[in-house]
Amino acid sequence: MWLRVLGSAAGGGSPQWNCGCPVCAAIRSGAGVVRTQSSVAVSADRRRWYLINASPDVRTQIEAFPELHPRTGRTSPLEAVLLTDAELDHTLGLLLLREARALRLYATPAVHKTLCDGTGVLRTLERYCPVEWTAVLPGTDVPLGDGLSCRAFDVPTTKQARFGPGADHGRVVGYRLTDERSGANLVYLPGVQALMPELRAQLEGCECLLIDGTCWSDDELVRLGLAGKTSREMGHQPIGGADGTLAQLPSLNARRVIFVHLNNTNPVLLDDSPERRVVAQTGAEVAVDGLEVEV
Repeated sequence: MWLRVLGSAAGGGSPQWNCGCPVCAAIRSGAGVVRTQSSVAVSADRRRWYLINASPDVRTQIEAFPELHPRTGRTSPLEAVLLTDAELDHTLGLLLLREARALRLYATPAVHKTLCDGTGVLRTLERYCPVEWTAVLPGTDVPLGDGLSCRAFDVPTTKQARFGPGADHGRVVGYRLTDERSGANLVYLPGVQALMPELRAQLEGCECLLIDGTCWSDDELVRLGLAGKTSREMGHQPIGGADGTLAQLPSLNARRVIFVHLNNTNPVLLDDSPERRVVAQTGAEVAVDGLEVEV
């Protein structure tokens, strides 16, 4: 099984267009690489690919990855899109895929309802192309094709829903993907507020864990004067700190750990930052656009 990181940054990308924070300024000066918004593609055979989340940068991301280019006419190796939530940063790219003859979509009922009745993204998309929705139920294995299967798991969050009342079950999920032929598996979890015991059980022992790395510290945006909420209040457990993700990784027993969904303020985006060195010393990695993983 292969995974390609199409976009490694959180919403807004890095640098963010309207941000002059120290990290964005440093990226613009060449202290780190530019990153597009969070999305990955997964394949069992490198011929047919499944997109997890469709960011507003999806067209640029597809063009940067030749294996997603059409081979003849108006065909595409892109088989379907899986969604972890209904956030605009993860779903606006669906509208850019409207030229498809039909679009296969895997999402929980809660996410599907928000996209239909809340943001209206699916209602708009359906005016351009048929959308074939497969309901994803957390805890249930779903065959995708070519021996590849996925199992969504619920990611509890107290983050207030922007559209509608929200749902307790299935509003945010992660995915565990398995190559049924080899048994290889990986977990994609770009948003997690807290690694509670029931969630840790879904991650334990995976061969590759791509996990939320939005902020380094919980008060990162508050301290910079850029937001009034902490990282956790926005639905993201910070990387650093005594109870941050990095401190909890050894107990998860994942063979490879890669931080994704990196906010533009996060100092790990800078190649020579102390925070980046701390991550490297633990053996974990910081994702960049174009990173490829084979499991």
